[in-house]
Order: sequence, then C-alpha cells, then structure tokens
Amino acid sequence: MTRALRRSILLALATASLLSACGDDSQAATNTADTADTAVTSVTSAEAADGCAPADGSAAKQQTFTAAPPVCLEKGASYAAVIETNRGTLHVTLRADIAPQTVNSFVNLARYHYFDGTTCHRAIQGFVVQCGDPTATGQGGPGYEFSDELPTEAYQVGSIAMANAGPNTNGSQFFIITGANGAALPPNYSLFGQVDAADLSVVGDLDAVANPADGPPLQPIDIVKVTITEQ
Repeated sequence: MTRALRRSILLALATASLLSACGDDSQAATNTADTADTAVTSVTSAEAADGCAPADGSAAKQQTFTAAPPVCLEKGASYAAVIETNRGTLHVTLRADIAPQTVNSFVNLARYHYFDGTTCHRAIQGFVVQCGDPTATGQGGPGYEFSDELPTEAYQVGSIAMANAGPNTNGSQFFIITGANGAALPPNYSLFGQVDAADLSVVGDLDAVANPADGPPLQPIDIVKVTITEQ
C-alpha cells in the first residue's frame, strides 16, 4: 500500500469519525448528568426560556441544558474567545458574521463555564484536535442540538468548526484544524472561528502531541478555561 493511499484512507476514516462525533444528545445529556461534579447544575425549562448567561462571567458552572439558548449576542458587537489549555493559550476571532447561531451557542456555553476543566478527547496528527465534550468520551453534549451554518470559505490551519453526527446535529463538540488534512475537509462542518496568526505556534504544539492515528492525543490536551470578550 502506498503512502498516499494510506493517507487517503486515514483522512476518510477521520472524516467519518467527525461525522459521528457527537452521538445522540439526549443520551449525552444523561451521561453528563451522571458524571458531573456536584457544582454543576441543570437549567430548568423555565430558565431555558431566558437562558443567556451573564456577560461578566458570574454564572455558576453548568453542563446540562434543556434547550438551546435564545439570542444572547449583542447586535453589532464582535466576539472573541481566549481558550487557555495546558499547552498554551489560543486567541480566537469568533465569526458571528457567517455563523451567528453557532457563535451564540458557543459564547453562552463558555459564559456558563461549560468548557472549563474539560479534556480534548481526540487529536489526529496533521488533521484536527477535537474538544467540547465534558465526558471526554466523544458522546457528550449540552442536551440540545442546532442547525448547520455551513461555510462558503475554505478551512485553514487554525480554523474552528463544529463536529456533528450528521446534518443539523451541532451540540458542543468542536475541532481545531491543525494540519493540511483538516484544511482539506469538505464544507460539512459549521465554521465559526479562527485562531489568531500569533497563536498558530500553539496549534502546532497541540498537533505535536496528537495521535498519528484516530484516537486520543499521546499526551493530554486539557481546556483550563474559555473566556469571552465582546467589543
């Protein structure tokens, strides 16, 4: 088998893995509730009707929800995320101009500290690092799904997009493209952010500990905290 053929097979398998990444969100909500820390609370259906977390970061940590959030983004504002990992910090420009629903969900989850203290469960060398599942099983999610906002722009190294289990099954899992194979993905995943050029070396550091095959990283990649800034 030639090297090119092996690479093509790996890319096809990894793409299939991304398609099946999120699993069933109803089951994911159950898994999360079973394993969550006692400080993590569920949002009641009454709260879900007005479920925007405070912008000042004062919300209690929450990792299970009963519904997608309402519109929480301020009209005309721009948003960025600071993703602190155990391997460096990523400053990310969030693309509400092309994926408003996706950015709205990500911002609200981050303000509820949903991603804080979680582990990136999949990292494929030259491809992607996948995060956003509090259970670190590849099956976890927030308890809701929302529609795709598929890109017309090409992915690139440092792009951040949603993992999914097929059309319109976005939850909380996302991936950071770390190499050329990831940049070559078909536009089946909602693109919602880009790592700033100054932090692409950190993307390289993540890729350096990624698995040569499909699986968890060779060394842990943990999200310490995600902070949202608004302008």
